[in-house]
Formats: sequence, structure tokens, C-alpha cells
Amino acid sequence: MLSCMASSAGAGAQTADELMTEVRFLTDPARQGRAFGSPGCSASSFYIFRQFRNAGLRTSFQSFESLGKAGHNVIGVTPGWFRRYIVVGAYFDGVGCFDGVCYPGADANASGVAALLCMARTLPASCKGDVGLIFVAFDGHGASLSGSRVFLERYGEEYPIDMMVNMELIGSALEPLDPGRPEYLIALGGEEHVHALGRANLGPGLDLSFRYYGSDNFTDLFYRRIGDQRWFLEAGIPSLMFTSGITDNTNKPGDTPETLAPQTFAKRVSLISAWISSML
Repeated sequence: MLSCMASSAGAGAQTADELMTEVRFLTDPARQGRAFGSPGCSASSFYIFRQFRNAGLRTSFQSFESLGKAGHNVIGVTPGWFRRYIVVGAYFDGVGCFDGVCYPGADANASGVAALLCMARTLPASCKGDVGLIFVAFDGHGASLSGSRVFLERYGEEYPIDMMVNMELIGSALEPLDPGRPEYLIALGGEEHVHALGRANLGPGLDLSFRYYGSDNFTDLFYRRIGDQRWFLEAGIPSLMFTSGITDNTNKPGDTPETLAPQTFAKRVSLISAWISSML
């Protein structure tokens, strides 16, 4: 199994390779853009389920209906008993196909799912205290964030959730915060963790921001209204959203694996993983 923690140039290359392998699977034409309720989306959910199970997680589906279609969240919980849990999530449904043209959704959001799968294979080994992890691949993002909403309604009472970490669009480097620093990451809601995130960033050395391109309005939009962390925030659960931002390819046929930045993508996953590990 390839390592997901980039501690050297070689390990980083392996991480990038693993992440891109997952992205290519999810964006393969056989998945037909993973539209909510489609066979391609269902096939993706079964794939994610198998990866969670192979990682040794307690794995389940959560089926639900939205807009007259069936959705399926995929859930993987670290084995054992824990007093508190951190939810690590990413949505996997996409735009789909229209008039014979498919929208691959590499950055949106095969990138977030690839990171989720990578973390599911490595982070559980860090759960040696009172904090466990719940990995969730959310369906229904394109159906009014219905998957994350029904997940919290069902599991928010069963598990004492201390925090939610959401990953949306984290594979591209097309819209840097500063043209002179092309390797970057936006951590919305991360101000309370600035020191821990800074320590986690010592190796990756990314240009790290806690606002969406300096805009309070867009920060509020992406953090509180259109990301899957929305319902957790409304329930009073501290949440972070990691993203590299919307690009000209987002939700378009041009959102392909070839447009991503694998090495920068790997550094982002390394930073997020190190930060989560520091809380376990």
C-alpha cells in the first residue's frame, strides 16, 4: 500500500500517485460524471465502501431520498470505543452528463474523495486516545446538501461529534492566492487552529489563508451556506472547510485529472492529515 504521509520527496511522489489513481477512477467515463441518483454515482459509492472496509473501518451505507432520487452516504468509523469523534467528509456526487457530454468532476469533488480515502487508510492508526474518526463520503451535495444534512440528523445523536472537517475542491493550483506563491490552501474556519495548522504546514510550506481570496462575503458564502459543513455549523459543531477554490473548470467538462496539480495536492493532504493527527 502506498503511504499517504509525505515525509520525503519519494513519499510525496507516491502520495500524489495514489491520490491521482483515485481521481482517475472516479472521473472515468464509466462513472458518467457521478450525477446524484445515477448508476455512475451508485457505482462510486460501492467503490468507496470497499476502500473503507479494506482500511479496517466499521463501514455502512446510509440511504436517503431527495428530489425523488435515491442517495447513499458511505460511512467508515474507526473500530473501538471513543468518547468523542471528528467527522472527516467530502462529497462524491457530480454534475453528470448532458447531451452526450460528461462533466468528470476531477477537482469537484473527486479530489476531496481521494483525500478522504487516503486519510481513511492512514489516520486510524493515530486514534490511540479518546478521539475517534468518522469518515463520510456525502452523496446529495448537488441536491441541496441533502446527504450531509441527513447524516447529521441520524448520527449526530448517536456519536458525540466534536468537530467536522470538510474537503471540497482541493486538487487544483489554477487560482493561487498570490501569483508568486502557486502552492496554497484555504482553511475556512481555521482561525481557531492557526498555531496547530502552522505546525502542520512546516513541512508542506503552503501559502495558507483563512479567508476566501480576502473576501468576507465569499468566505461567508462558502463556509456557512454552500459547503457540507453548513449543517454542522448550524448545530453548533466547530467545522473547517479546506479548499483550493473554484476555477474556470469547476462544474464544466474541462474539470479533468490533467488540470490538477498532483504534488501540491499531496502537500495539502499531508498538512490536513498532520493537523488532524495532532488532535487525536
